[in-house]
Amino acid sequence: MQEPMQNSLPRQLLAGAQMLFVAFGALVLMPLITGMDPNVALFTAGIGTLLFQLVTGRQVPVFLASSFAFIAPILAAKTAFGMPAVMGGIIAAGFMYVLLSLAVQLRGAGFIERLLPPVVIAPVIMCIGLALSPTAVNMAMGKSGDGATQLIEYSTAMIISMSALCSTLAVAVLGRGLFRLVPILAGIIVGTLLSLVVGVIETAPIVAAPWLAMPAFVAPEFHPGAILYMLPVALAPAIEHIGGIVAIGGVTGKNFIQKPGLQRTLLGDGLATSAAGLFGGPPNTTYAEVTGAVMLTRNFNPVIMTWAAIFAIVLAFIGKFGVALQSIPVPVMGGILCLLFGSIAVVGLNTLIRQQVDLSEPRNLIIVSVTLVFGIGGMVMGSGDFALSGISLCAVAALLLNLVLPRTLP
Repeated sequence: MQEPMQNSLPRQLLAGAQMLFVAFGALVLMPLITGMDPNVALFTAGIGTLLFQLVTGRQVPVFLASSFAFIAPILAAKTAFGMPAVMGGIIAAGFMYVLLSLAVQLRGAGFIERLLPPVVIAPVIMCIGLALSPTAVNMAMGKSGDGATQLIEYSTAMIISMSALCSTLAVAVLGRGLFRLVPILAGIIVGTLLSLVVGVIETAPIVAAPWLAMPAFVAPEFHPGAILYMLPVALAPAIEHIGGIVAIGGVTGKNFIQKPGLQRTLLGDGLATSAAGLFGGPPNTTYAEVTGAVMLTRNFNPVIMTWAAIFAIVLAFIGKFGVALQSIPVPVMGGILCLLFGSIAVVGLNTLIRQQVDLSEPRNLIIVSVTLVFGIGGMVMGSGDFALSGISLCAVAALLLNLVLPRTLP
């Protein structure tokens, strides 16, 4: 009997490459912002996806890759403790998912939602986007992320960054079909081509790079301060993970919360994130872009994600590819991030609206207000290795306020 066309190997290979193409822009953008090796990010995305499939019995058609929620704590911890310590913190964040998985196993799937309701998670997500907005603006103007150094002349940088931003906006709004799912990639391509035209990209390092090369893996170190930066931030992606699993379940017509079970999907996400930290890659999360591609193409077979993961691992060992990615000028990324970081904040705002959180209620008003000021203002509590600040502090503050404040305030 002839194998159905939709399950044929050539069809699976093509669909797997397509899924990686959809995820690619966001996948490599996060490590480029944080100073990680994009080839390592490709490798850990592939390894993480395969681990997730192993834990969940290859039942869920999702692809795991770089999580933007961790950008702020990674930048802060990198400056304070160095990249190896950041990797130790990422491993610890992965274990946080493992603990949440155990809690779901013991208490049921509703446990996380009771511990982390929308009034806690929404302002934390808003802080993740808004606290990073100065970084996006500085990069768009041709400066380093902290604004300390002018890397590219201002007028040239603005032409590049606004072209990248406008291209991203145009594809997001006017694109059709699969093309609409890759606005970030479109912005990167347009911005990079324009950068080549105006001569701000050095091509010599790309020419000199070998075709095959080992990714720049980073061995982790465990530092209490770096771990403190990472652990609280894992709370927000945990809620996003639930939303992602529900979304892909709605697309495929299956209840993945029940089978393979939320405890197994959380465990898979956690192991994927810890594995990324072992090799020097960014934390992993399920990608909404890929869920959109699954809905559009009707490719529900999880084997497709296996091929996407394998392609990512193979690409990780192409040396010229990694050097080319690292040569993308700062304004290209800055222009795209002006949209992306704002979009993260809007996700948090939309969560408050969609869940009908009543901000006239004093309890809710207090939680959201304090969380926003702590997160965006850069509040610091503690000193030395045991200091909490920024996103990490606001996540802890929101969680504690939710637990401590009575449900009805006088």
